[in-house]
Amino acid sequence: MSVQSKIDALQTARESISSSKAYQRLSKLFDEGVFTEIDAFAKSEGGYSEVVAGCGNIAGVSVYAYAQNPDFSGGAMSRAQAAKIRKLYDLALKTGKPVVSIFDSTGGRIDQGSDLLGAYGDVLRYSSNLSGVVPQISLVLGNCCGTQALIAVSGDIVVMSKDAKLTINTDGSASSAEENSSSGSAHIVEETEDKAIEKTRKLITLLPSNNLDFAGTVQYDDADGSDNDVIKQIVDGSSEVELHSEFGKNIRTVLATIEGTTVGIIASSGKVIDGKAASKAARFIRFCDAFGIAIVTLLDAEKFACIKSAAKLTSAYAEATAPKLTVITGDAYGAVYIAAAGTGAATDMTIAWAGASISALTPEAAAVVALGDDLGGKLKGAKDPKQARVQVVEQFKDENLSAEKAAANGYVQDVILPEETRMKVIAALDMLSDKRVSTLPKKHIVTW
Repeated sequence: MSVQSKIDALQTARESISSSKAYQRLSKLFDEGVFTEIDAFAKSEGGYSEVVAGCGNIAGVSVYAYAQNPDFSGGAMSRAQAAKIRKLYDLALKTGKPVVSIFDSTGGRIDQGSDLLGAYGDVLRYSSNLSGVVPQISLVLGNCCGTQALIAVSGDIVVMSKDAKLTINTDGSASSAEENSSSGSAHIVEETEDKAIEKTRKLITLLPSNNLDFAGTVQYDDADGSDNDVIKQIVDGSSEVELHSEFGKNIRTVLATIEGTTVGIIASSGKVIDGKAASKAARFIRFCDAFGIAIVTLLDAEKFACIKSAAKLTSAYAEATAPKLTVITGDAYGAVYIAAAGTGAATDMTIAWAGASISALTPEAAAVVALGDDLGGKLKGAKDPKQARVQVVEQFKDENLSAEKAAANGYVQDVILPEETRMKVIAALDMLSDKRVSTLPKKHIVTW
């Protein structure tokens, strides 16, 4: 073959790859559609490898990414695809850069037999080794079934487009974005593929590149103080990204910035924290802690509904060494206070709104224990004993379970007005910005 023929063949190959759906998706993901490709001409049976991989910038942040290529053999997993992904993971580990994985595949190359098992196993192993070292975002834009789904959900954050399919079942059942959102498998669902890619770009700007790095300070807008949502009152305008919005709904988990610095916010939105919400919060805490992201808890809850999940949440708070700040915005009783605001959580600082109520027991139980026989005396002769009991408990609550009382006893470090929350949170996070904690050596936390 002549030199010119080789040049023509190379140009034809480049055009074929660059016109593929995978290449176009990566071009949208990276700045200006330009990235450095890895093993561009790697071959698989019947043509080029079923994945496009490379490194580029997202809003100036260096990121590795790969996209399964449905235009080549349906994007099916193969020895060649696994080798390409392994190389990308290895480079990400060496350089400490985040990884974005784009999934759209018909499955695996069954004709490769047992080699296919090794290919899947290698990708899962390399992804697991990267866990907690660099952030991994899984972007599901097409079919992702069977073992492919296991690889995708192993990422730190799973973003789906509404029409994508994600399921461990090879027959494609239980695969819709709605089902994955409600089950907690998908963190974020966007209406279109382009919106899912854009949300992934935003997530990259919020996260540090690795577990030894800090999230970069970004330009920000002031908080929207007119909104009744406490989160919007304290975070920078339009910076928040909520994860798992349709799962465990009585706790919200949000990544956002405060004065340009990324924080993880956990906000209770119901008086009872159920099992799904507690597990969701525990997972979010461990993710934030892995990458040194400060954890801000907005607490207004009376009790847990599931002891097993409550134990997981308590363990996650206690083990986290990232800066931890709790703001009690309403009630904080018993195990909830201990797990998320007290010594059990090892919080660095706990502040409370004036009017908040803090107690080892619910107000009624505390009143019964503290007043004893006096409670009956206070109700004696009342025309409406039930209403009188409510009034007695409310008076006891105001006099004995107030934020001021908790502060006087050292269980709260400051009592503030609601409108002071952003200012106080900023000051506390600034104070904790250089926090360093050494922990005892261990393999991992045991949770059941």
